[in-house]
Amino acid sequence: MEIKDLVLPAINKFASDYIDGRLKTDNFFHYDINDEKVYEKRYSDLMNRSFHRTELAGHIRQYMDPFGMNDCLLSNLEALERPDSAVVIGGQQAGILSGPLYTIHKAISVIKLAEQQEKALKKRVIPVFWIAGEDHDIQEVNHIYAMRNGKPDKMSYPMYVTKKPMVSDLELDDDTACAWLEDVMESCGETEYTNGLLASIKEIIKESNTFSEFFARLLHEWFGSSGLLLIDAADPGLRKIESSYFTGMIKNAGEITRKVLSQQELVAGEGYGKAIELEGNAANLFYYEKEKQERTLLSLDESGRFISGKDEALAFNMDEMLELAESRPECLSNNVVTRPIMQESLFPVLAFIAGPGEAAYWAELKQSFELFEMKMPPIVPRLNITLLERSIGTDLEEVGMSIEEALSGRTKERLSDFLGQIKDETLDNLYARMLGGVEESHREFSARAVKVDGALSPLLEKNLDIIKKQLQFIYDKTNERNKDKYEIVTSKYNRISCSLSPLDSPQERIWNPIYYLNKYGPDFIQELTELHYEFNNKHKVILL
Repeated sequence: MEIKDLVLPAINKFASDYIDGRLKTDNFFHYDINDEKVYEKRYSDLMNRSFHRTELAGHIRQYMDPFGMNDCLLSNLEALERPDSAVVIGGQQAGILSGPLYTIHKAISVIKLAEQQEKALKKRVIPVFWIAGEDHDIQEVNHIYAMRNGKPDKMSYPMYVTKKPMVSDLELDDDTACAWLEDVMESCGETEYTNGLLASIKEIIKESNTFSEFFARLLHEWFGSSGLLLIDAADPGLRKIESSYFTGMIKNAGEITRKVLSQQELVAGEGYGKAIELEGNAANLFYYEKEKQERTLLSLDESGRFISGKDEALAFNMDEMLELAESRPECLSNNVVTRPIMQESLFPVLAFIAGPGEAAYWAELKQSFELFEMKMPPIVPRLNITLLERSIGTDLEEVGMSIEEALSGRTKERLSDFLGQIKDETLDNLYARMLGGVEESHREFSARAVKVDGALSPLLEKNLDIIKKQLQFIYDKTNERNKDKYEIVTSKYNRISCSLSPLDSPQERIWNPIYYLNKYGPDFIQELTELHYEFNNKHKVILL
């Protein structure tokens, strides 16, 4: 494997300006990631704060024990308890089969930045992955894409959910999941690794009770040897540690919203769009009824009660909410506003690894962090990676196209140009003349025919339509035959598009790691992790 750095435009304006250092950093963040001393400054600030380190390390140990512990993980857990350690953290929803490739890229980013900063600071820096198991948007996590019939096809895990369970409460049926996995593997094609990979993942399925556990076990399988610690945001054991932090969020619910809205005005004043949709009465907490598997976003009414929507099916006064936080914290969970605050309260975060969209919504949280007398950690863009297979590289060379062009979305444009070049203009001109002649002759004939019998007019119109369709049919067939002569070339463009920009999206947002594990072997992800990456805000093309 070899890494090639490219300079490509960011997905959105805010991310582009942030990466390129064009933002007025102090308006949006507490740290400037382009400052050479940023991690030293952040580490110094962390050492002035205290955390429930022993309880947190104990909880993670209890959560990960069923997956199997190794020396690296145990060493990281021990280090987490020490008052001079820090963590690099990032997270993602618990997608089936780990979800899109960017989940893997995010985990690699967490691990590599932790490694680099441990050496730079000469302090223990631990990689942590935050699993968003409390999320209830099942449609975002229940599918992957695979190549079928020559194009990307959505393969959804067969299920029917009528309620709003957290992903961590969504049961995984062994037989259904294994059958679905077999269909996925069939779409990948059989290789020397297929049977072993299928057996390995089936075993993980059988050990997993829920969607999020399946996700966690896969991450553990792939990154456990790198010492990546895992935490599920929905775990009831974690909620007990979070109890006092929920209390602070409840007491400051209204003020948190006011601070976010104030920060959003500042962001808008700098010319950027809103990343978080927030009502003025938002409480920024969910209430979860495990028995009913219903997760409900709370808001505040005029009297300060915490209610659910206009129907007020749920209503808690301040004392009742505080009692929930103390005695039943598992009934509460965070939204996009309070999750970062909870994460920062729990962990000594040296840096947060963010996707392109995450940096924008963190920028709207600056004042809410200050409400709790905390600073946001440095928000570090995750590594943007594209996997370039040797065969696709060959296709690019043979059609005379650069990888930069392909990743900038120009493949379809180049294919269109090529099809224009091979088009038979003489045939087009002859067809146009033939069609024009037929229409003119038919008009003359029709004019004479209706004099014989005016009732023939509809029939004559239909007859012309049939003739034109037949001419169009033979014209299209001739064009198809012409294109068939160049099928080898057009298929190269299609392969490039499907591999690098499937469904007109970045590769990392569509494809799942399973295809690459099946083709390149069970150590593929570990080999990716062992590469040397620079956090220089450049796109990484990995030549396979």
